[in-house]
Amino acid sequence: MSESTTAATDLTSQYAAQVADDLERNVKEQDRVGAEIAALQQQLAALQHDHVVLVNMQQALGMAPPPAGPPATTDHATVPAPRKRPAVESGTDKQAKPKGSAPARGRATAGKPAAKKSARKSTDKAAAAKSAEPTLVELVRRHLAEQSEPRSAAEVATALGQVHPERGIKTTVVRTTLEGLVARNQAQRSKQGTSVYYSAPDAPEEKAVPAEDTAGAERTE
Repeated sequence: MSESTTAATDLTSQYAAQVADDLERNVKEQDRVGAEIAALQQQLAALQHDHVVLVNMQQALGMAPPPAGPPATTDHATVPAPRKRPAVESGTDKQAKPKGSAPARGRATAGKPAAKKSARKSTDKAAAAKSAEPTLVELVRRHLAEQSEPRSAAEVATALGQVHPERGIKTTVVRTTLEGLVARNQAQRSKQGTSVYYSAPDAPEEKAVPAEDTAGAERTE
């Protein structure tokens, strides 16, 4: 009895040690996988943020709309069911079919062009409404022209965001747009300390030359 009891105790201690080792390895593996998941989530968040900034810059430059994002993947792909081959109709089956099915089929096919036309009209209306909206470049240029003092990129973004909250205007995109206007001589940039301000270009002084000519004419008389 003592030998069997000792053998059972040794076997139990071996199993307990093995279970403890397996448990420790499991915990370490969970920590490693959790750290990898956290790093991947941070990378995904950074990529999503960059995607939003790039889309806004693309809209500001008046380029084509960005392509749709990658399709959402599912764990189990749906496989379409195999199509059944139509059974061969016998002569008696053809004769047994009623004649009224042909006009009904014709009415069904006649309704499809009308549905396509209505869908095309709604798409054209949506495209026309989108093209009628001013671009970010036009909004920024118009805002600068309405201001009496230079404005920073943050101030312009805040003002446009209050007027157009649905567009989600970002300061970085507005700053890029302002620099583009400066490069095309459609805006002026000035510095006050470490801050950069933008304003509309000065209007040409067309009245200065006629005034001088008039004064010269009066002196000659």
